[in-house]
Amino acid sequence: MGYRYAIIGTGRQGLSAAYDLARFGSAEEILLCDLNLETAEKGAAKLRVLLSQDIFKPLTLDAGNPDQLRQILKDVDSAISAVPFTFNLGITQAAIECKTHLCDLGGHTNTVLKQLALDESAKTSGITIVPDCGMGPGLNISLGVLAMSFVEKPVNLFIWDGGLPLHPAPPWNYISTFNINGLTNEYEGPAWFIRDGKPVQVACLGEVEELDFPAPLGRLQAAVTAGGLSNAPWTFAGKLQRLENKTLRYPGHWQTFRAFQQLGLFEQDPVTLKGQSVIPREVFHALLQPKISSDQVRDICVIRARCEGETDGKNAVCTLDLCETFDEQTGFTAMEKFTGWHASMVAILSAQNKLPEGAVPIEIALSGELLMEEAKKRNWAIKNNTIQKF
Repeated sequence: MGYRYAIIGTGRQGLSAAYDLARFGSAEEILLCDLNLETAEKGAAKLRVLLSQDIFKPLTLDAGNPDQLRQILKDVDSAISAVPFTFNLGITQAAIECKTHLCDLGGHTNTVLKQLALDESAKTSGITIVPDCGMGPGLNISLGVLAMSFVEKPVNLFIWDGGLPLHPAPPWNYISTFNINGLTNEYEGPAWFIRDGKPVQVACLGEVEELDFPAPLGRLQAAVTAGGLSNAPWTFAGKLQRLENKTLRYPGHWQTFRAFQQLGLFEQDPVTLKGQSVIPREVFHALLQPKISSDQVRDICVIRARCEGETDGKNAVCTLDLCETFDEQTGFTAMEKFTGWHASMVAILSAQNKLPEGAVPIEIALSGELLMEEAKKRNWAIKNNTIQKF
């Protein structure tokens, strides 16, 4: 049996998701929907060459137009939203009306909470809605859930993740793999963690720590950033004593960007300069974006999840590592693969009715067992470094 899928937004991540759907989703047809038809057509042409399949149909779609959304979604089994988060609530409502499974790349926790509030409507329609898929939030949380499954009584869960240049060049030692405004939002915060069993707000860019990884990464620094745990602090409140997620960067990054933050360059309130009103963040982006962007992104992404707890009445620790690199053959970046393929996993499993019905957060939707099965298909080697009892 074949499935019909729709990708809403055919930029980098959307195209990567479509590629994965074609490989593993028993796809009969994949609609590539974009406001710019030329973008969708170029994406379809690339995928046809990569996969030697003619199942990709480019279409024009305004993601903010409910009538157009319903027209697209009414005959689709499962859809992925890869457009900015501001469209996702409307897309979710249209998907529920059309009884079409949906996942998205999220990016805004308050929007996600509104989507999850539609749980009963999604159940009535017999579909699965999973917001905030991708690398982080998304795959990082899924890896954390897997780590928890190896410990009988989980107590603390720590997650670290980051997308980095494979060959860092000073002074930035960083390369942009997604929208720069999203980067600044993550750095501005605040973040939500669990401490003492309760969700708490934590200031961004602080609590810096160092971790060691296998070559070529070596020693990295991690700091608090916002949004990486999505709804998980509320899901695991009272079940975990601590839940934390930090972002990984090469040494020196956090000191530099904390200085930018303290200078006020993340601010969106206008300031007056020589009689003209300017927005600091816009100036910051205009200056920084060209310095950290490249047409040839060769990156590496890494996620580490560490669960502490008890097994058989003894202290136990499980640490999992997952790493991905730029793909020379397909041209997909590590970030595109982690982001697009995680969303594709969810879209496929939803179409196959293997996930719970309703509007559910990723930590409930995707079990550790399912992640392991899907990871093997994609040659993702999840390294189980330690399970210790003492």
